[in-house]
Amino acid sequence: MVRVDRKKVTALHRKILKWYENNRRPLLWRTTTDPYTILVSEIMLQQTQTSRVQEKLPLFLKKFPTLQKLASATKADVIRAWQGLGYNNRAIRLRELARVVVNDYQERLPSDIEKLQQLPGIGRYTAHAVVCFAFKKKVPVVDVNTQRVFSRIFWKMLDSSQMKGPDEVWHLAEKVLPRDVYPWNQALMDLGAVICTARHPLCTRCPVAELCSSRNWMIQHTGDLRRSNSPKEKSEPTYDGIPQRIWRGRIVEVLRNVNGKGSISMPYLGKAIKQTFTKRELLWLEDLVQMLQKDGIVERIKNNVMLAHE
Repeated sequence: MVRVDRKKVTALHRKILKWYENNRRPLLWRTTTDPYTILVSEIMLQQTQTSRVQEKLPLFLKKFPTLQKLASATKADVIRAWQGLGYNNRAIRLRELARVVVNDYQERLPSDIEKLQQLPGIGRYTAHAVVCFAFKKKVPVVDVNTQRVFSRIFWKMLDSSQMKGPDEVWHLAEKVLPRDVYPWNQALMDLGAVICTARHPLCTRCPVAELCSSRNWMIQHTGDLRRSNSPKEKSEPTYDGIPQRIWRGRIVEVLRNVNGKGSISMPYLGKAIKQTFTKRELLWLEDLVQMLQKDGIVERIKNNVMLAHE
């Protein structure tokens, strides 16, 4: 574990918080302490770009303004409202979470980290984010941006492979918390998102460049850093050159546009997602549908498919 220099930490607090005061991003979920709003925004932000969440969050909250409304909705309604956000199983888990909170916690989201992590779809980061941003508790909030910022500031991080592990960074983040944690945790995420980025760190614009253990190396080896942080191709199942997750997303998109509780046949569904679909591809389509069934997103009625309801 890195030795913490208290003078350095005090300087970091002062400089980063001042930078944040002048440069913070105007995000919708920063204008409220409503636990439900913050929860929904954090679930959306797990795998969706911030700009898209800014657009979709108000629409979702208009449709489901409370946990009670969300808990009483059908799966199909929630999946339709999730349109444009991707990874639809998050919507299913969010509805399950709402039902647990309504039934077990009198419609009030727990303010305890351990209880939050027992709810569907809530991990370490999301539980801490809700507790800090909604309930104003003094806890660290470490996303990948904060993890990268701390790795560079406190250690000499020469490339992405040297970013410190989550447990080590969480431990450090707790040790260096200032008195006012809300703006501190938000500031670290903003700093990592717009200045201390993975591939193009803007060291000359960083408010704490002179306190950063990695700064000199990064300035001298900018090209090396960008190459070392270039995205590595991930091996994922494909069909006809397209990832299977994209095909599954197309199925959900087609079913969103089926009115009411209507369903469509497997052959029609195949044609709807792939113009050149043939009967020989029914087994492939069956596998896709079964994966969506396993996630609770679709239902089968004999040879027809529809968005899940119950």
